[in-house]
Amino acid sequence: MHSIFMQSSSMADSIMSRAATMEIPINSNGDSRTIREDDGLEQAAKAQWSLDEKADSRDLQQVMVSGPNLNETSIVSGGYGGTAEGIIPTSSIKGSNMHHSGSNQSGMAEEATRGIAVEKFDIMKKWGLNTYKCTKQLISERFGRGSRTVDLELEAQIEVLRDTKRKYENVLRLARALTNHFYSMVQTQHALGDTFADLSQKSPELRDEFGYNAETQKLLCKNGETLLGAINFFVSSINTLVNKTMADTLWTIKLYENARLEYDAYRADLEELNLGPRDAVTMARIEGAQEEYQAQKDKYERLRSDVTIKLKFLEENKVKVMHKQLLLFHNAISAYFAGNQQQLEQTLKQFNIKLKPPGDDKPSWLEEQ
Repeated sequence: MHSIFMQSSSMADSIMSRAATMEIPINSNGDSRTIREDDGLEQAAKAQWSLDEKADSRDLQQVMVSGPNLNETSIVSGGYGGTAEGIIPTSSIKGSNMHHSGSNQSGMAEEATRGIAVEKFDIMKKWGLNTYKCTKQLISERFGRGSRTVDLELEAQIEVLRDTKRKYENVLRLARALTNHFYSMVQTQHALGDTFADLSQKSPELRDEFGYNAETQKLLCKNGETLLGAINFFVSSINTLVNKTMADTLWTIKLYENARLEYDAYRADLEELNLGPRDAVTMARIEGAQEEYQAQKDKYERLRSDVTIKLKFLEENKVKVMHKQLLLFHNAISAYFAGNQQQLEQTLKQFNIKLKPPGDDKPSWLEEQ
């Protein structure tokens, strides 16, 4: 009994091994072709089943354990010798899922890219249409064929501001030139005072004369540095007023003027459409143009209000700043040339101007210009 079981087990292993490694050729119609081994395999399978019936359940379990590994073969649907549609390679199941997942990700990426491209195209289309309308309006205004919205009072204030800015820029340029020249004079006075002091030590017969001049130059140098501190404060304040406060207001004015041009361009476009036929297509275009015109009108009026407010505050700030700076400049210059050192120092204290302490290694105010 035992020898029969060993032989049947060996035969089962041989049969199952051949079944696991056998290639099944496929014809052009997708049906598996018959092979010579089919009859032998079928007879061997019947013999195996008869032997399994005689063996006990534990021996049968050992026979089944020695069967083929499903991870290394194909999953066969139905009986042996069926159509090729029933054969599904195990490796293709995992690959199919990965391919499906990759296809979904690729589709999502393509959809996102397509959406971005459409959005950019719409932006470029809108920008091109707006540029065309504004250019057309500008050319019409230049040649006197188109009408433009004019706020006479506001435009007069804008022109005054531009003229004021040009004049203040000239004051700033001259004040910087004065600072540079006066700084050179103070440096010369300092060097001259040192030279007089040296000659006073080396020329006994002219000790007093060189000594007086040395003291005078040193005093002038000290007062000159105090005056330079006042002038530098004046220059810094004018620079802030011209290149920051006025420049900010002029930038808002530029935005306002661009909005005015766009407003007139869309207004002219709406007027032109209203003069045309009143069919369904034209009415739809008129409705769209009306919405765009209203949006541009709101933008124009908002910026006009901003410009009006900024011009008002700028005028108030300009008067306040210039009143203080002009008073400082006058008092400092008068005290210096009058030789009133006490009044000169009092002027700096009045306007909270602090000079660089002696021996400070930081760059001088002139070097920072």
